[in-house]
Amino acid sequence: MPAVLPFRLRPVSPGLRPLLHLGLMLTLSSSPLLIQASWAADAARRSYQVPAGPLSAALTRFAGLAGVNLSVDPQLVSGRNSSGLSGEYGVEEGFARLLQGSGLQLQPVGEQAYILTPAPQGSSLQLAPTSILGASGATDSDVFAGGQVARRGSQGLLGSKDFMETPFSMTTYTSEAVKNQQARTLGDLIASDPSVRATNPAGGRYEQFTIRGFSLFNSDVAYNGLYGVLPTYTIDMEMADRVDILKGPTQLINGISPRGSVGGGINVVPKRATDKPITEFTGSYASDSQVGGAVDIGRRFGEDNKFGVRLNAVKQSGDTKWDHQSVDREMAVLGLDFRGERLRLSTDIGHTERDTDAPQERVQIGANAKVPDADDVRHNYAQSWSKARTKDTFGTVNAEYDVNDSIMLYGGVGARKSNHDFLRHAVSITNDAGDFSVQPRDFTRDENVRTTTAGVRSWFHTGPVSHEVNLAASYFYMDFENGGARYAASPSNLYNPRPTPTPSRPTRFDPKVYTENRFSGVALSDTLGFFDDRLLLTLGARWQRVKVDDWSDGVKGDTAYDEEKVSPSGGLLFKATDQLSLYVNYMEGLSQGKIAPSTSINEDEIFPPFISRQVEAGAKYDAGAFALTAAVFRIKQPAYETNATTRVFGPNGKRQNDGVELSVFGEPLKGFRLLGGVMYIDSELKDTTNGTFDGNRAPATPKYNVNLGAEWDVPKVQGLTLTARGIYSSSQYLDQANSKEIDSWERFDLGARYAFKLDDKDITLRANVENVLDKRYWSSAGASDDSEPGLTLATPRTLLLSATLGF
Repeated sequence: MPAVLPFRLRPVSPGLRPLLHLGLMLTLSSSPLLIQASWAADAARRSYQVPAGPLSAALTRFAGLAGVNLSVDPQLVSGRNSSGLSGEYGVEEGFARLLQGSGLQLQPVGEQAYILTPAPQGSSLQLAPTSILGASGATDSDVFAGGQVARRGSQGLLGSKDFMETPFSMTTYTSEAVKNQQARTLGDLIASDPSVRATNPAGGRYEQFTIRGFSLFNSDVAYNGLYGVLPTYTIDMEMADRVDILKGPTQLINGISPRGSVGGGINVVPKRATDKPITEFTGSYASDSQVGGAVDIGRRFGEDNKFGVRLNAVKQSGDTKWDHQSVDREMAVLGLDFRGERLRLSTDIGHTERDTDAPQERVQIGANAKVPDADDVRHNYAQSWSKARTKDTFGTVNAEYDVNDSIMLYGGVGARKSNHDFLRHAVSITNDAGDFSVQPRDFTRDENVRTTTAGVRSWFHTGPVSHEVNLAASYFYMDFENGGARYAASPSNLYNPRPTPTPSRPTRFDPKVYTENRFSGVALSDTLGFFDDRLLLTLGARWQRVKVDDWSDGVKGDTAYDEEKVSPSGGLLFKATDQLSLYVNYMEGLSQGKIAPSTSINEDEIFPPFISRQVEAGAKYDAGAFALTAAVFRIKQPAYETNATTRVFGPNGKRQNDGVELSVFGEPLKGFRLLGGVMYIDSELKDTTNGTFDGNRAPATPKYNVNLGAEWDVPKVQGLTLTARGIYSSSQYLDQANSKEIDSWERFDLGARYAFKLDDKDITLRANVENVLDKRYWSSAGASDDSEPGLTLATPRTLLLSATLGF
C-alpha cells in the first residue's frame, strides 16, 4: 500500500545560527526575490496534496514528497500555521506558497537542499501564477535523471521511500521505460534487470522469473501492494505506471506471497490521472504479423481537480515468429481516484483475456538424453491444436486518511476471478535424436482471490530521536480448482516436429483437485532516526499464519497444514554524505510450501511452509545525473528436486546463494543514458540426502548475469534517439547432480525512436529489434527450485514497431 511519507526536518545547530543568518541576510539583501527568480529553473512540476495545519507539519510533508533536504530552526516555525496546497507545483514554488504570510522564506544551500530563514524586513515576496496544468509523469520530480527509473518506490508496510533512504536493493521502472522498450508483458520489462531472468518461453502458457536465483511466479506479483490480484499467467504492461523490483525476501514488507517466492518481489503500480489531460493512441506491430492498438485516456474534474479517471485498453492479435503460433490479447483497466485534503481514495477495475495457439513448453531432458543443440531447433515443437485460454477480472480499492499531521490510516481490498483452459502436451526428450511423446492433456483451473490490508503509520520524536511506526494487518484467501483429462500418445521429434491428430477421446480423467489457501499476518516496525536522520534504523517483525486445505474428488487430502511463525527483520542505513548511503539488512520470512509440478508423479502435492533468510550489505551513490548501487547478499532456503529416477518431487537439502550486484542508471552525459548492471551468484547445495549433491551448484542459477542498455540522443536531429542493449547469462545446470548443462548465451537488441510535433500533436515513432543476430539458445534451465524443470528456448529475431499519437 503506497503511502505519503514525510521527510524529517533537520534542526540547525544553535552555534551556527548567527553566522548562517548573517550570510543569508547578505545574500538576500542583494536578491530579495531569489525564490521567484529561481522558479524559471524549477521546471520539474508534480501534483502535491498538503493539508492545512501547523507550518512545521506542512513543510515536513512537502519536503518528503519532493524528496529534498530542508534544514529548519524549530523556533522559526513554532506556533505558525499554513493553509496547505493542492495542485501542481515546482519545489520552490510549492514551498513559497506554504510559507505565504509567515514572514519566512526559503534559501537554496546546495543541490536539493534548502534552509528556512526570516524574510528581510520590507521585502515583499510575489508569488508566480499557479497553474494546475503541469508536466506529465515523464518530468515528475520523482523520476531520476534519464526518465527510465523512479527515485521513489512502494515498500508495502514501510510506505513509499526514496531509494537513497532505503536499506534494501530496489529498482523502480517508469511507464516511460515501458513505452520506449515496447514492453508488452512483465517478461519484456524485466529484460533490463540483471538480477531478474525469465524462466519460461516468451511464447508459452505463462511467465515465470527468478530474482537473485530464486523462482518468482506471476501470482506473487503485487498490485499496489496487494498479492494475488493480477492475472496469474501473464501481466500486460499497458496498465503499469511504475514497476518496483525489490531484491531479497519481502515478507516483512508485503507479507506471505501466494507461491512463497523468496528471492525478491515485484509490485505493479497502477496509472492515475494527472492534472494535465492525457489522450494517447498507440498503434503497434510485432513480427511475424501481430497488429494492435492501445488507448490511454486520463482526466481530472471538480474543485482543485480532486476527481480523476484513467482508462487504459489494448487489443493485439496475430502470428508470432514460431510456426502456427498466434497470440490474441485484450486488456482494459479503469482507474478512479479522489484526493482531498486529508482523504485519498482510489479504485482500479480490470479485465484481461489472452488466447495463445500452439504455446511452447519447457523442454525436459530424460536421463538417457543429452542436452539438445538449440541452434538445431528451427520449428515450433508444440502441436497446432494446443492452446491456452485465460480470462481474469480483478479490482482493488485503496484509501489513506490523515487523522492529523502525524498519524495516517490506510487500507486496501482486492479481488480476482479467473478461468483458465489449456490443451497442452509435455515435451520430454527421451534420446539424443530428440524424440519425445506427445501426450495431450486438457487442463482447467478456476481461481478466486480475496485480499485485504489495513494499517496505521505515525511520525513522532522522543527527544532527539525521530520515529516512524507502522502497524499493519493483512489477510489473503485463494481457492482454486484443477481438473482435466488425458489422451492417447503419439510420437514426435524436437528437430522435426510431426503433426498429430487433434485429441478427441480421453483415455482417463484427472481427479478434480480443490484447494483453499488462507494467509494472515500482523506486522510492526519502527524506523528510528539518529543524528538528524543521518542514521536510520528499521526494526520490525511479522506474525504469519499459513493454512492450506485441499480435496481430491471431494476427499480431503492428508497434506493440509496450519502453521504460524514470528519473523524478525531489520535494516540500518547511514547517510555518509548527501550523495552516499551505506546499508545492511536482515530479512526473514515464512513462505508457503512448494507444490509438486505436473512433471512429477506426485503432482499437486503441497509441502509444508519453509523459512528463508537473507543478510545483505550495500552502498548507493547518487551523483545527480546518474546513480551507482552495489550490494552483497546471502540467501538461504530449503532445496527441492524432482528425482531423476523416481520422478517424485520433494525437499532435498538446502541451497545458499551468495551474490554481488552492481547497477547503474541515469544520464551521465547530456543526451546519453545508461541502464543495467551485473550480478554474480555462487549458489551451493548443502545437507542433501547422504551428501550426494553437497557442494554442487543449484540448478538454473547462472554465475553471471549482465545487462547494459544505452540511449543516445542524436545531436543533429532533434527528437531522434538511438538505443542498444546487451544481455548475457553464463552457463547453468539442469539438475542437482550437475550432470547436464546449458551453455552461456548473449542477446543484442537495437532500436530507435523519433519524437516530433505535427499540428500541435505529439507523435513518437519507435522501432526495436530484439535478438538482432537471431541467435538460437537455451535461455534458462528452468525453475531454480526444480518445481518446473526444463529448458527455455529463446525467441528468434523479433521486430517491434509502434506509433504513439498524443492529442
